Amino acid sequence: MKKVLLLLLCVVSVAVSAQEKPFWKEISAFVKQDSINKPKDGIILFVGSSSFRLWTDVKKDFNNENILNRAFGGATLLDMIRYKDQNLLNYHPSKIVLYCGENDVASSDKVDGKEVFQRFKTLFDIIRKQYPDVPLIYVSIKPCILRWSMKDRMMDANQRISSFLSHKKKTIFVDIWDAMLENGEPKKDIFREDNLHMNTKGYAIWIEKMKGVINN
Repeated sequence: MKKVLLLLLCVVSVAVSAQEKPFWKEISAFVKQDSINKPKDGIILFVGSSSFRLWTDVKKDFNNENILNRAFGGATLLDMIRYKDQNLLNYHPSKIVLYCGENDVASSDKVDGKEVFQRFKTLFDIIRKQYPDVPLIYVSIKPCILRWSMKDRMMDANQRISSFLSHKKKTIFVDIWDAMLENGEPKKDIFREDNLHMNTKGYAIWIEKMKGVINN
């Protein structure tokens, strides 16, 4: 009986730990990769959520082998803050490129543009404390078919973050919102079947918008 109770406690403990640390499997994989092959100083660090994680050709698209992609699918700004030591502050980048905030809006109807901005500001302060002179490039929250009903909160978050960064040194706000629209709605042919993640046509828009800031 005692063995059964002990086993049950172990199972519960593991389950609780997994709930408390979402995405820990992905983060652990990054840590393992870095321990095997330590990233060199001066990398261009891409961090954030799945729109970056799924960008498997990002090095080729920018013709830059110096890019290190450490984005993980489903990430929110809160997750970026939670895993800052493993996923952000343990590198020596020449630039930080961030796409995150979309999943924050999608996580709850109660997460408005102001809340997304406050989370972003917390992360920004963490980055600036560690990297006061490293340029930060923030790619705006993108419009998509699946989450079009959330567009007002997304646009509000974009506006707040853009305004904030306009007063900060060594920051760039890359606005990809309008370029992904056609007749006031998300273009139909730039997304995968899930109507959330982009296909090559979608990434082509991002490349065009970002090419002037990644390699310069």
